Amino acid sequence: MTWKVAGINFDHSHMGDLLRLCHEHPDVEIVGICHTDRDRMASAIENFAILEEQVFTDFRECLQRTQPDIAILCPSTASHAKWVLNVAPYEVHVLLEKPFAADLDAADRMIAAMSKTQKQFIINWPLRWYPCHVTAKRLLTEGTIGDLVEVHYYDGNRGPLFHVADKEETDEEYRQRKNESWFYQKAQGGGSLLDYLGYGVTLGTWFLDGRAPLEVTTVVDEPPGLEVDEHSITICRYEFGLSKFETRWGTFTDPWTLQPQPKCGFVLKGTDGTISSYDYEESVRVQTHAFPQGYDHPVDKLAPPNQNVIQYFVHCLETGQEPEGPLSPVICRIGQQIVDSAILSAVERRTVPLLA
Repeated sequence: MTWKVAGINFDHSHMGDLLRLCHEHPDVEIVGICHTDRDRMASAIENFAILEEQVFTDFRECLQRTQPDIAILCPSTASHAKWVLNVAPYEVHVLLEKPFAADLDAADRMIAAMSKTQKQFIINWPLRWYPCHVTAKRLLTEGTIGDLVEVHYYDGNRGPLFHVADKEETDEEYRQRKNESWFYQKAQGGGSLLDYLGYGVTLGTWFLDGRAPLEVTTVVDEPPGLEVDEHSITICRYEFGLSKFETRWGTFTDPWTLQPQPKCGFVLKGTDGTISSYDYEESVRVQTHAFPQGYDHPVDKLAPPNQNVIQYFVHCLETGQEPEGPLSPVICRIGQQIVDSAILSAVERRTVPLLA
């Protein structure tokens, strides 16, 4: 069958990336796009030859007239729950772009709303599709470095205003308009912590096979003139030790062009070795007792239906398979527990137990 997709809410520039994946999939058809500001959809209209009758500014009209199978949502973080609850009554499968939610209550409301529809609900974290991290997870599962006991994560980019869809770079004038962007508005769920910590702790929970920390300690910067952070460091204490998750808007370079220092990605320490898995790199570095000097392990070549989230979601829908790993609401909820705990810790300037 052909899966009909509607892209609703273009607040996050990743909508363009997701629609491109739909456009390239032989069994997916974009039947509608919707945003209250038509100008935000201009590049998608041009890039994917979307017809005038498929362009909407009211989500209800879009869903009623196009009757999609899947709704892709890319709203601002603070409005994730609002938009999932908006579309759930239309009984569509939902793909929500990262992060999961503004807080744990919003996450639970989304899970409950989608559970009632018996439609699939998937949360997309683009890092999940990097071959290096997929390879690292496979090596962990195979026991290459024993039991995982430490996750070290550092990730980010030069800042959310340095690029738009397809990583197209913006000009200097655009980059200076921070206070006009929802990314820099506290009420809209802005800040590097909410933008990137979810990546680290959700994939970290995947690497750790669903194990959750006992307590969380977080410190954020306080940039002059901004109401949100651009840098955060979170320490999670588990029964078996400590792990660190660091987010940064303001890396020296963007990792998809040139890896900055520190490098963006993960370093994983096990009882019998280590793995470093850095974003976009073509190998992971492995140390074991047999090879303490370390060696470069080529990344796995991803094949359909596991090359990207659209392939995977269609596969899940066609086979009845439930989304797994960091795409699953179950794993994402643990990640959200950590994020909420981190926010509380940063506000109260103290270590807090993991919020339930």
